[in-house]
Amino acid sequence: MTRRKALTRSAQVALMLGQLGLLPRVAAAAYATAAFEAKTVPELMKALGAGAPAESKDVTITAPDIAENGAVVPVGAATTLPGAKRLLILVEKNPSVLSAAFDVNESVEPAFTTRVKMGQTSNVMAVALMADGRVLFAQKEVKVTLGGCGG
Repeated sequence: MTRRKALTRSAQVALMLGQLGLLPRVAAAAYATAAFEAKTVPELMKALGAGAPAESKDVTITAPDIAENGAVVPVGAATTLPGAKRLLILVEKNPSVLSAAFDVNESVEPAFTTRVKMGQTSNVMAVALMADGRVLFAQKEVKVTLGGCGG
């Protein structure tokens, strides 16, 4: 078999598999654009269709007291409550209050860590959206000595 025939035959097989729906499709991230464009916590809760958050000791946030560089601030959010469907990390004084959103199901432990940018000293919040409609949060003030959001 020549190289030309092999390429032609493999293209025909790929076309046939594509028509049958057996090839993977392009994956695209889906997120709520309005949520990431929200400037305040009440705007964010409205965009997500959630109620006002209530403080809870069952939601925890981990972050440094002082961040030397606001461009890379390590932040973690977790909850011990069953029934969490989404965890959010919010930075109140950032241009966009929502910094990260993590979907949770019964197969995923609701504990996440990431790095966020902070332009200035601000309250950082971990918010848990529960399956029963409750919105619970924990917050911590993080002092930034060198801004990361254009600072």
